Amino acid sequence: MSVTLSQQQIGQYQHEGFVTPVRVLPETEARSLRTKLEAVEADQGGKLDPPQRSKAHLLFKWLDDLIRDPRVLDPIEQLIGPNILCWNTLFWIKEAHSSSFVSWHQDTKYWGLSSEKVVTAWLALSPASLDAGCMRVMPRTHIGDVLPHDDRYHQDNLLTRGQEITDGVNDEAAVSMPLDVGEMSIHNYRLAHASGANITDDRRIGVSMHFMPTDTGQIVGDWDSAALVRGEDTFRNFTVTPIPTHDFDEEAVAFHARAAQAIHEILYSDAKEDTAKL
Repeated sequence: MSVTLSQQQIGQYQHEGFVTPVRVLPETEARSLRTKLEAVEADQGGKLDPPQRSKAHLLFKWLDDLIRDPRVLDPIEQLIGPNILCWNTLFWIKEAHSSSFVSWHQDTKYWGLSSEKVVTAWLALSPASLDAGCMRVMPRTHIGDVLPHDDRYHQDNLLTRGQEITDGVNDEAAVSMPLDVGEMSIHNYRLAHASGANITDDRRIGVSMHFMPTDTGQIVGDWDSAALVRGEDTFRNFTVTPIPTHDFDEEAVAFHARAAQAIHEILYSDAKEDTAKL
């Protein structure tokens, strides 16, 4: 299955900062990935350990395959060019009837990445409906200055620091991005986004993949890593992540410990508290 964006979708991304939905996987294939994830959760008492949420492609072979899958990368290339790094992958899981939420925020403020072309691709492994707490975005906030944020550390906030925009939120202008299983949304990481609680009977499970052109640099952390998933990297600003041969590959697991800690330090670089959510 070939996946490409239309000129209208590309124009929407450039003007509004997002495009959705993009069908990248058949529903049966996406559900099989959920099954693999939940099998690991079951072996661990029902959930992932917090550090396993981040840089998860180093732990799950199927996720490393996914960030290299042409069905995912072809539309990304249309937006940022042929030489692509994957900086991070994150699981976003809201249990059924959960009060977990994500406050309004812009990732560019916290990730320490030099490029304005970083994109997030968010893939639904379970239904991401309005009731399940799908993502909402504020169009065109990817343009101009980053909005002011404060760290609020709410216990139900899935964000590391409970970071929240304090001025400039316009809920009336927000656009919801519901996704069926196997569909993906794409947004610029400067775009303000949030999500609400899951009031359905099913878990809301998604995985975000964060892609950037190879000329991107890390301007906060002293060391960082990324997977070269397409093209060539002549800049070498990031240590290349190993490709796991199977789930919890010993070499990749060892690398993951350092890589996840590096991202943790970047995210908390100017924070007053460190709640260790990752």
